[in-house]
Amino acid sequence: MVEENVVLNGRYELLARIGSGGMAQVYKSQDRALGRIVAIKVLHESLTSDPGFLERFQREAHAAANLSHPNIVTVHDIGQDGNRYYIVMEYVEGQTLKQIVREYGDKGVTMPINQALDLIIQTSAGLGYAHRANLVHCDIKPHNILVTRDSRVKVADFGIARAMSQATQQGTISQIWGTPQYFSPEQAAGLTPTPASDVYALGVMLFEMLTGRLPFAAESHTAMALKHLHTPPPLASTYNPAVPAQLDHIVDKLLAKEPSSRYRTAGQVSRILTAYRDRSLQDTGPIATVATVTTQLPEATQSGVPVYEQQTQTYQRPSPNDDAPAPTTPARPLPASQTLTYKASDDAPESTDWVTIGLGIAALIALLGLIPLWIAVYLAWSQ
Repeated sequence: MVEENVVLNGRYELLARIGSGGMAQVYKSQDRALGRIVAIKVLHESLTSDPGFLERFQREAHAAANLSHPNIVTVHDIGQDGNRYYIVMEYVEGQTLKQIVREYGDKGVTMPINQALDLIIQTSAGLGYAHRANLVHCDIKPHNILVTRDSRVKVADFGIARAMSQATQQGTISQIWGTPQYFSPEQAAGLTPTPASDVYALGVMLFEMLTGRLPFAAESHTAMALKHLHTPPPLASTYNPAVPAQLDHIVDKLLAKEPSSRYRTAGQVSRILTAYRDRSLQDTGPIATVATVTTQLPEATQSGVPVYEQQTQTYQRPSPNDDAPAPTTPARPLPASQTLTYKASDDAPESTDWVTIGLGIAALIALLGLIPLWIAVYLAWSQ
């Protein structure tokens, strides 16, 4: 571990350690050259002992540095000071998404659906931008999603996660890379991650935000991997009956076992969820603007937070070719404030076809104009 107050390359002063993980230590730092506060990740020495990994890390970090999007953490610099390899990023003041979910859990409630949609849409937008640049994150999880005080999302750790994934594929690391609770079935099988792998992780995150729990629980990483591979995920409404059927449909599609059955990229997920949210607001107003109690707690009832009873429902899983939530009536009872009604007139409003009417009138005038000509021809022929 690097000590605080160390200055890397005579420029970056490490002020305080603000986080740590399996890949790096994170420090709030001062950039003496530009006079600004930055965040610096110093890789663990166990990773830097592999020359192949360092080469891949530098290549992927440079690619991540070229990503310029409001929902992606900006990479300022990559450097080396002796055996210390580090990456300099913008300093994001706020919380991780994991911390926010835990705060709701400590209160005995789940995140409001509107807030969950806003955060996952922003995350998907940033991730979709990376997918269009042919970059796959490989380790999307709420710990890597930073949320500012004004609720702006920043996706972090592109370069490190991708380099680790490549090292795993080439056999230089003796374990499957990724976080077992969030990685996709193909990652559990040791296959190459694709944009659809990131999409699956988005589904796990959205499920967790809506329900306060993960779709799968297991006592070991191996058991967790097997569940991702073979166990059908539960519906979010099983644990939070306030989740509308259409949103259930979307989450279920995100968690499909086959990559081809999911949405193709995070950008598509962002568009689908934005359309769903906008349509819901148009038809019914805000969705679940208060946190939903996940268990029947007397305290929550007294404070006015709604408690929903579990209801029997019928639900049909989406087909692989279904790219959007079906505009049908929900198969289970929903609170009146959340029922979505779709009408044909909403998508194709009726209007008067003035072009057709005008052409009809013109044809009639032309026909009437031929009558004098016929009379003249008849008179001439008669004489």
